[in-house]
Amino acid sequence: MISAEHPFEAWLTICREQIEGFLQNPPALRWDDFWLNPRRLRGSDFLMRWSQGVWSENRLVEAVNSTKDFIALPYGPSGTAPTKNVREFELYFERLEAAGLGHIKRPDLLIFSKNSRNIIEQTVAEIGGSSELPFVKEEHPLIQTLLRHALIAVECENSLWRTQRMPDFKTPLRPQRRLNGKLGLKKTAVLPTIIIKEEDREPLRRWQEAHRVPLHIWHVFFDNAYGLAFDRAEQLIAEGLTEPTIQVFQAPGGATTKKAIFKHYYHYGYSLGRSSEEPRLQPEFVEDKNGHILPYVTFIGGRLELSESALVLLRQVAAERGV
Repeated sequence: MISAEHPFEAWLTICREQIEGFLQNPPALRWDDFWLNPRRLRGSDFLMRWSQGVWSENRLVEAVNSTKDFIALPYGPSGTAPTKNVREFELYFERLEAAGLGHIKRPDLLIFSKNSRNIIEQTVAEIGGSSELPFVKEEHPLIQTLLRHALIAVECENSLWRTQRMPDFKTPLRPQRRLNGKLGLKKTAVLPTIIIKEEDREPLRRWQEAHRVPLHIWHVFFDNAYGLAFDRAEQLIAEGLTEPTIQVFQAPGGATTKKAIFKHYYHYGYSLGRSSEEPRLQPEFVEDKNGHILPYVTFIGGRLELSESALVLLRQVAAERGV
């Protein structure tokens, strides 16, 4: 299914799961009082979402690249888009749309063995740098070279929670009546989950089948990160172990839509990593052409270290794929 949203708005669209617990009773903002760009980013929530996504992907790339065996490459548009200016960010997606690639779903990261470093760096240089990757069709021989050497592809998600303080963290799964006796937790349980949007499932399934690169979902929280193989996520849905949750999403222009998401219990995934250094929350602001100032919070620094279970998984994949 192709989203009708412009890719700029689709990337910034937010739901309760992404900001709940962080923005408490934000002040009312009259969006018609100012103009930041043609889509009118309406408030701190959208700017925070932008900052949050960039920060979490950067932490994952740094965590992988700090290992002795693996390297990560931003592959989807969100990981290579400009990060210093809202207008430049939007123009990047305008260019993507003009190239006819705005609605193509690609995983956010590709993970490689460090044994492939030279050929990966040479290939990316021939493309024109990592920022050009989203503008090259996947049928191109250079992109095919990258995909042949990739161990796994990663779809990144993030949430603003400390997992260890969530009320149902470490609560064991128990038989649930609504699941016909299958293991689960009460509907109101608050615990880490690995999220995938219903609208992303089919595009990601097609991508994995077309390129034969195993796809994983990596979900970053403030203090922990969890991973789940895409195939395992699909199995959980098929077996009725993960039910859809309907969420209201809001785009920067103000439009709201209801979409289904699947929140897989972290019990079904694997420990991806832990925070060894927490980020700082730093105040930032943007100013419109009329002098209107809009504050928001951005994330600075922090460090994530991959877990041994994640490293074991990557080594197993490397052995299986002979890369």
